[in-house]
Amino acid sequence: MPNNYDAAAWFYDSLAELVFGKALVNAQRFLVKHIKPKTNILIVGGGTGWILEEIANLQPSTLKITYVEISVKMLALSKKRNCGLNEVNFVNQGIEDYKITQKFDVILTPFLFDNFSEKRIQNVFDQLHPSLKIGGLWLICDFQVEDNYKSIWQKIVLQTMYWFFGWLCEVETNQLIKMNSYFKDKDYILLEEKTFYRGFIISKVYQQSNDF
Repeated sequence: MPNNYDAAAWFYDSLAELVFGKALVNAQRFLVKHIKPKTNILIVGGGTGWILEEIANLQPSTLKITYVEISVKMLALSKKRNCGLNEVNFVNQGIEDYKITQKFDVILTPFLFDNFSEKRIQNVFDQLHPSLKIGGLWLICDFQVEDNYKSIWQKIVLQTMYWFFGWLCEVETNQLIKMNSYFKDKDYILLEEKTFYRGFIISKVYQQSNDF
C-alpha cells in the first residue's frame, strides 16, 4: 500500500529528531497554537500522534477531533496518547478513501502532501476544501526547496528522504509539489507563516474565505 508508514512507525519520531532536531515538532507547535476551544478539527496524517498531546496541553477539553491515518501501527501509537478530555475519532483510512460528512473549523495536514503525486494532491485538496467552514483555518506544514543558493543541500536531503521512504514505505513520489497555487486558486488568505531548519521546513496558517 503506497504512502503507508507502518514499517517506520517504531523509529519515525527518533529518526526525525536525529535528523532535524526539534524542527518538525516546532513547526507543528507553531500551528497548534492557533486552535481555539470548542472547535471541530480534522487531522490528516498525524503519524505517531504526539500532536494530540500537544493540542491537549493547550486545549485539554471541548475539542472534537477526527484523526485520519492510513498506517495501522501509527494509529495504534496515536491511540495511546493522552488527549485530555477532548473527543477523538480515530479513522484508519487513507484520506482519499475517507468519506467526509461534516464541516470542520480547522484542518491540520502536517507533512502530508509531500507524499503525494500531483494528481493525488489535487484530488485530496478538492476533497478537503469543501469540508472546511467559511472562515475556518487550514494549518499546513511541509518541506520546501528555496529558490536560492541554499537549495543545493535542501535538494540533497529531500532526495535522500524520498529514496529512503520510497523504498521502506512505498512513498509514491520523488518530487515535492509546491502547494501555494492550490490555496491561491481557492482564494485562501495566508494569515501567518514561519520557516524552520534554515528554511527547509515551512508552516502556514490559511483561512477559508469562500465556499467555492
